[in-house]
Amino acid sequence: MTPCTKCGNVENIVRSGFIRGKQRLYCKGCNLYFTVTPPNPAAVKKSHQTTIVDIARVLGVSPSTVSRALNSSTEINENTRLEILRVANELDYRPNFLAQSLNRGETHTIGVIIPDIQRPFFAGVVAGIQKVATEAGYRVMICQSNESHHTETLNVQALVTSRVDGLLISHSKETNSFEHVKLQLKKGVPIVHFDRVCVEVDTAKVIQEDFLGAFTLTEHMILQGYKRIAVLAGPSDLLISNTRIDGYRAALEKHGMKIDENLIYYSNFSKDDSIRALDFWLNLPEKPDGIFTIHYANGIELIMELKKRNIRIPEEIGIVAFGDELIASLIEPSLTVFHQFPFTIGETAASMLIENIINKDGFAPYTKVIKGELIIRKSSLRNKSSDITPIKHRF
Repeated sequence: MTPCTKCGNVENIVRSGFIRGKQRLYCKGCNLYFTVTPPNPAAVKKSHQTTIVDIARVLGVSPSTVSRALNSSTEINENTRLEILRVANELDYRPNFLAQSLNRGETHTIGVIIPDIQRPFFAGVVAGIQKVATEAGYRVMICQSNESHHTETLNVQALVTSRVDGLLISHSKETNSFEHVKLQLKKGVPIVHFDRVCVEVDTAKVIQEDFLGAFTLTEHMILQGYKRIAVLAGPSDLLISNTRIDGYRAALEKHGMKIDENLIYYSNFSKDDSIRALDFWLNLPEKPDGIFTIHYANGIELIMELKKRNIRIPEEIGIVAFGDELIASLIEPSLTVFHQFPFTIGETAASMLIENIINKDGFAPYTKVIKGELIIRKSSLRNKSSDITPIKHRF
């Protein structure tokens, strides 16, 4: 404590707030008020993140006073509060949100698990999630499973350990056991699934028009005159893969076309699988004249491979795909797609999760379907009377 400027004693000194950035002291022995200049915060040596103890030490006040001032307590004198805020800013003080969460039971953080951040679809979903979360005052922690069930399980554990308020999950293509999700649901962790969902657990879900989109793409090819339409699917145990194949089958059945199982090729979404599928189809006695890929990237890969082999698109083989991104419109010929609106998917999933978090006890899980859009481009247009500019059909 600073000694009295008159008597030199420190025993009778008490703090009496701040005036114009200076600490005001009072000597009870001399009945004297005087001020001293607090140490320059910039001169305080820091080897760790600034705490309220550091701020208190600079100003010569108690940590509890700093804490109350930072939380805008009405018990603290306004001059004192402003001085504490000034020093906190100069020392680059950042609240310890995890420590605060231990007291409040919440972190205002949501965890997101996606299969592959490099895919434009998931990047778009994350952008939608981030927008809604930020506007609602939530932070976002993102993990990717790299299409691995084991990594996905570790992601869930890590995010829950970090005390996120809820989870947004799109499962990996390897995931066929959901015990890691069921465990967290039993603990009361709010969970919303999107895109690749799990039907074994009662969670809110955001899905796309997988069946209708596949049906629409296949029917478009039929109406353009294609007779043998092959489908490049994903893994055989992936829900969206099978749902899209069901849509493909339904379109063929509607138009009285035979379903040839040789034209359905299950893949791992890899480029090598796309080329293997193409080789298999081109060696059939009756080759396909159209190909529907349930993942747009495979459609782009097939266009490039067909061009290498001097196979004309769409005259010899037409291509359509589920999903869209900029390159699909720039490639030559441009790719006909069923657009999924990933940003909207992300916005909707985040809104549902925050609703679940806020109304934890009264929340009833429901499913939201995001409507898609057929965008017709050159890769499938055989009718020369058709306009080659993109044709959009919103459902």
